Amino acid sequence: MTSLGKNEIRVQYSGFIIFAAKIISVATGLAFQYMIARSTSQAEYGVWFNVNDVLAYFTILAGIMPFWAMRFVARNERGAAKTGVLANLLISIAATLIYLSLLPLITSALDVREYISIYMIITAQIIELHILNAFEANLRAKKPQTLGYGLIIEEAIKVLLGSALIFGRILNPLEGAVISLTLAIAAQIIYYLKLHVEELKQNVNWAYVKEWAKGSIANIYNAIGNQIAAFIFIMLFTYGGETARSNYGAAFQIANIITYSSFLAFALYPKLLAEKSSSDIAMSMKNILMFAIPMTAGAIAIPDIYLTILKAEYRDAWPILIVLALDSFIVTISTLYSFVLYGFERFDEKAKIQFRELLRSRLFIAFSLPYIHSAITIPLTYHVLTSYTLDAVHSALAVAIINSAARFAMFLILYTMVHKIARIIISWRNIAKYAFASAVMAGVLYALRETIELPRVYQILGITVIGGIFYLALLAVMDTDARILVKSILKEIRLKAGYE
Repeated sequence: MTSLGKNEIRVQYSGFIIFAAKIISVATGLAFQYMIARSTSQAEYGVWFNVNDVLAYFTILAGIMPFWAMRFVARNERGAAKTGVLANLLISIAATLIYLSLLPLITSALDVREYISIYMIITAQIIELHILNAFEANLRAKKPQTLGYGLIIEEAIKVLLGSALIFGRILNPLEGAVISLTLAIAAQIIYYLKLHVEELKQNVNWAYVKEWAKGSIANIYNAIGNQIAAFIFIMLFTYGGETARSNYGAAFQIANIITYSSFLAFALYPKLLAEKSSSDIAMSMKNILMFAIPMTAGAIAIPDIYLTILKAEYRDAWPILIVLALDSFIVTISTLYSFVLYGFERFDEKAKIQFRELLRSRLFIAFSLPYIHSAITIPLTYHVLTSYTLDAVHSALAVAIINSAARFAMFLILYTMVHKIARIIISWRNIAKYAFASAVMAGVLYALRETIELPRVYQILGITVIGGIFYLALLAVMDTDARILVKSILKEIRLKAGYE
């Protein structure tokens, strides 16, 4: 039986496997959203996003203990993996009880009482997501590539069940979607459970929880800040209407794909916990930009066409997608910088967390950024949505612009902090090549769109594949580093496949 084992992370291999799984999930994720969007009205689709917005407030603590557990597991602290799972399970039970007690008030306040069954079914995901976070933190510390395998399992089951329950009209579309996702996550948890067999035989060390609890004050502070920042989506739903929220959500589904390129550096964080290596940072930066730049350019080139994948009615939301595409690019780079910042922090290195040292750390400064973000976005969002008469598209567009501008400002702060503690080599020559090849590819996509009058999903995916192949071919001709990188990744895969 496979266990977590010792830390032998290969950054390129693990990153490539997870990125590949994420790219596969693009197809499955869009298929799942396609089922929901095509089977519901715009108002109902807005409710689907609102259900997930509400769920986020009750899984706000799901990543708190795992954040510290991962750091302990990466440093081979015995019993940390099991302790993290049990601690998160206890937190999930408390969160579930609070959610159930508040559910009547929530559905009444949002005026969605007729959908209360959907909000009730989602209860199971509160427990699931807490357990999932704990398992994934442990695996990330030792075998990050297994998260890619787990994702494929979850995505495949989600789409298969969705096809039966939603398109098969066995259930109401929203109920079918929630149940499909819930069962798919359960299957993913079972797979991760098998990988934890040996670790779950170890003794629980509640002393770790005491240390994590001290550090978790900062994590809770950060999580609350993030949820306060996310309140603009509740405001959009309330003041802009269900259709405005669905327009934003539809555009986000497409733009969020860009952030998947950050998973190419997913193994960087635990690697830096074990050993600081500037070469790993530079390599991860190249890997990410090689894919993030063309993905952003593609979304900007034909945004209206991509939105029709979900439903023709969302085509008018193309300006929102352009803004969110640029925002997703900033999120992607910010994620890399966060990995470096977290990986270079050493105040908990001896399995002890001194709260005073934590407050003095750059980590705590990074955790404070969501509050600055919220101080900018919430007043502006409220003012715009309540002071101006906007239609559904322009309400969502205003929120997208406000949120994206604030995010960029937070990135500049993060950028400044990281460059003070780590040497990050940015290859501007490579970036220029990626940008040029991406611009040419975007031109090809724009030209190909003229050949499609009433685009079908297979046609849209077809021209996307053509654009991707064109970009890679052009880059291979222009950039020696890109050719070396591809060979290096293939070599890593062969070596790791043989090793495993």
